[in-house]
Amino acid sequence: MSGRDVEAANKALVLAHFEAFVNQRDLAAIDRNMAADFCDHDGPGGKPAGIAEDRAMMQAMHERLPDLKVVVHDAIAEDDKVAVRNVWTATDARTGKQMAFHGFVLWRIRDGKIVERWATVTPLHEIAASGITW
Repeated sequence: MSGRDVEAANKALVLAHFEAFVNQRDLAAIDRNMAADFCDHDGPGGKPAGIAEDRAMMQAMHERLPDLKVVVHDAIAEDDKVAVRNVWTATDARTGKQMAFHGFVLWRIRDGKIVERWATVTPLHEIAASGITW
C-alpha cells in the first residue's frame, strides 16, 4: 500500500473504533482494534492504562451516561498517527444533567492496530463537577 493508502486505512480504523466502542456500545471493539501492547497514556484517572482499564472506563461511562455519543469533527492522518477533534454529549443517569465535553486525541497505529493513545479532554471540570469517577 502507498503512504496515502496507509494513512486512509489508519483514519478509517480510528473513526470505526469511535463509532463501535462509544456510539454502538461494542466493548469488544477494543479487543479487535487495539494491539496487545496498547498503551493509553491518558487513561482513567490520568494514568497510563491498557485495554482492560479502558474497557472498564467505557463500561462505567455507558452505565452512567446511557445516551453517550461522540461526534468526530476533524480527523487528520499522517504516517502512523491519526489526530481527532471530537465532541462528546451525554445525560447523567443519576442527575439528569446534560453535558458536553470536547476532546483532542492522537492515536498511533501499527500493523492495522491502535498501539498508543494520548488525549486532552476539555473542560475536565465539567466531568469532575458531575461526580462521575472511573
